Amino acid sequence: MGKNKMAAIQQQPDELIANQPLQSPQQKFALLPKIINGGIAGIIGVTCVFPLDLVKTRLQNQQIGPNGERMYTSMFDCFRKTYSAEGYFGMYRGSAVNILLITPEKAIKLTANDYFRHKLTTKDGKLPMSCQMLAGGLAGAFQIIVTTPMELLKIQMQDAGRVAAAAKLAGKTVEKVSATQLATQLIKEKGIVGLYKGIGATGLRDVTFSVIYFPLFATLNDLGPRRNDGSGEAVFWCSFLAGLAAGSTAALAVNPFDVVKTRLQALKKADGEKEFKGISDCISKTLKHEGPTAFFKGGLCRMIVIAPLFGIAQTVYYLGVAEGLLGVQKK
Repeated sequence: MGKNKMAAIQQQPDELIANQPLQSPQQKFALLPKIINGGIAGIIGVTCVFPLDLVKTRLQNQQIGPNGERMYTSMFDCFRKTYSAEGYFGMYRGSAVNILLITPEKAIKLTANDYFRHKLTTKDGKLPMSCQMLAGGLAGAFQIIVTTPMELLKIQMQDAGRVAAAAKLAGKTVEKVSATQLATQLIKEKGIVGLYKGIGATGLRDVTFSVIYFPLFATLNDLGPRRNDGSGEAVFWCSFLAGLAAGSTAALAVNPFDVVKTRLQALKKADGEKEFKGISDCISKTLKHEGPTAFFKGGLCRMIVIAPLFGIAQTVYYLGVAEGLLGVQKK
């Protein structure tokens, strides 16, 4: 009896393990490494693609003159004229504020999506598409706390060269203002809410983008080969390609919202350019005076910006740099 009892006790752990559900790697959510990875991913990504983003902003903000005249005829024309007038460093106008704020923005976006996916995963380890979209949408909603001021200041700096060039043609000059001066002026005149001009349009763009991007990225990323480190994650080139494809698709889909947001957040206009009172006013005036194609201005450029930005960011995010720095085992 004693021997049988001992044998039963020795077998029990294996039986218990066999009868218990396998622990999902999502059951433990390491917040700090994900935040750091998101920040590093954002800095590297935005540094690589910022000149393209500047061109995108200028193309979206330029309005057609009464005689059909325009400052830039294409993306390449904008590149050429900007480089000729402002030099290499002119292509990085507004990059300081963007790099400074992209760290918390990307950290919030990528970490929040992972967190909500973790919370919405069912007990059997499944995550329905509707829950993936909800997780992405919530991540997009959280990020606008940082995104709106960042975009507002960035757009003024990026578009300053275009406004100055238009003023020069009209025989006028425009005083240069730094991002710090601009932020101080806005807070002084309108309080902290001054930095949140265009928050509605920013939210419309970012929430919609995240609803499309994250589920599409996850689906494409799951199709590729897995790593050999036992993490179950895709190899780095698969995450990169998934980020490229998902980023470009989502970017094109929300480009009309991005045009509206960019125009609403442009505080200085060139002579003769229209002012907008809100989202609906911007949509109606743009549609009336420039037609539906205006909502896809800078679309190709935005795709070229967002695709590598998210491809690089997702790859860096999953490489686990923070885990290495913190000495935390990557699961």
